[in-house]
Amino acid sequence: MIDLRSDTITKPTEDMRRAMYEAEVGDDVFGEDPTVKNLETKAADILGKEDALFVTSGTQGNQIAVLTHCQPGNEIILEEDAHIFYYEGGAIAAFAGVQTRTIKGDRGMISPALLKKAVRGDDIHFPETGLICMENTHNRAGGAIVPIDHMRDVYQVASEHHVPLHLDGARLFNAAAELERPISEFTEHTTTVQICLSKGLGAPAGSIIAGDQAFIKRARKWRKRLGGGLRQVGVLAAPGLIAMTDMATRLKEDHIRARKLADGLRTLKDLQVVNQVDTNIVVVETNNSNKSVEVWLNELKDKGILAVPFGPTTIRLTTHHHITDSDIESTLAAFNQIV
Repeated sequence: MIDLRSDTITKPTEDMRRAMYEAEVGDDVFGEDPTVKNLETKAADILGKEDALFVTSGTQGNQIAVLTHCQPGNEIILEEDAHIFYYEGGAIAAFAGVQTRTIKGDRGMISPALLKKAVRGDDIHFPETGLICMENTHNRAGGAIVPIDHMRDVYQVASEHHVPLHLDGARLFNAAAELERPISEFTEHTTTVQICLSKGLGAPAGSIIAGDQAFIKRARKWRKRLGGGLRQVGVLAAPGLIAMTDMATRLKEDHIRARKLADGLRTLKDLQVVNQVDTNIVVVETNNSNKSVEVWLNELKDKGILAVPFGPTTIRLTTHHHITDSDIESTLAAFNQIV
């Protein structure tokens, strides 16, 4: 099967498996796992932050950030299709007791002018704005890159109102690779950031949250409260180190293949590529084909291609390090045959 459902299906490389086997470990709750310490130090350095914390997943990292920054009754501002709002099971309400204020964005980007209007003033009728969230790259905008200049403008609004800004940077390494800029140039315009090690970077599990030392100290307690206290977890931290270094340098290959896939799909009758393909995600509109998304997915599966629905009439295809040039050609051939 050619699996284009997500970059989360990547499996660890041989170097990662070897590093897992050889990892020096200890009880991380006691602060005794040297491999985790090494990962957190390296991550903080790469991300340009004072400190970092290894967490089990991107969702856990985002939720810890909300819990650490906010008080119950606060409001957080985010783009209407943000992962934290759309895909995390309402956890910000269930755990943090905060409400959301969503703003319609352009390719995942909130207008700084609209953001400035959305921040709540000092009025007993309103919840206090406790946090502003951004996402880069933006999943539901088709892997769109939020430019550094835009991040700077949003961060300036947050700073003027003394509101922290958290970046869901699950695929931030993709943005940095595509623009050929250090990832710290993005994160300098954030208070805190979460990055996933288990998507395009290929580690088997885990994410990093980073910020100043005071934030990470509080975040560590929230991780424990959420059941995320980890023991001999160096076996997972070791591939994370390889993910942030060796694997980060090859992400642009995925973007090239995604654009090749998109170019081929644009030639097909009754299908439309509806996103600007910045990185490794291609979104296909099937409405004019007179076939439901379910039919498309089943017919693709019969031809050895796996994809996921992305809306009532859209399909998402995601490239990653297991996808080859030959796989792209086979995928296009399958779409051609179905059409």
